[in-house]
Amino acid sequence: MKHTRADRGFTLIELVVTVAIVGVLASVALPMAELAVQRTREQELHHALREIREALDAYKYAVDHGRIASASDASGYPPRLELLADGVPDASSLGGATIRFLRRLPRDPMHPDPTAPPAETWGKRSYASDPDRPREGEDVFDVYSLSDRRAINGSWYREW
Repeated sequence: MKHTRADRGFTLIELVVTVAIVGVLASVALPMAELAVQRTREQELHHALREIREALDAYKYAVDHGRIASASDASGYPPRLELLADGVPDASSLGGATIRFLRRLPRDPMHPDPTAPPAETWGKRSYASDPDRPREGEDVFDVYSLSDRRAINGSWYREW
């Protein structure tokens, strides 16, 4: 059986059409991949906020129940965010045990500097501060993202 020159390869038109189709598919897939990455980071932010807020509430509960020594005029929230992972002495233990509320302090996944310590990636709100204008103070009542970007749903990350 004899092959002619036309039977041995692709024509230029076939190659151009194939490259054009691949280009269109790539231009559709790239925004979808970026959206998937953003969605994953938003899920990480939700999880980190929930984890830290639960640890702050557990710290307050421990203070209220006498497991952590605190001044009578204090709010009962930790003075530094790092204490949740570093631990505090258990006032109800004679052996000098330490209470830890987190294994490690999570980072804000929206923070632009990956080398910053985790506690510096969060905005901190004091118990005494106004809810509409959070500011740091003598304790850490709540945390929020310092990001000035919007979420997929249009809300601001710092308002979560």
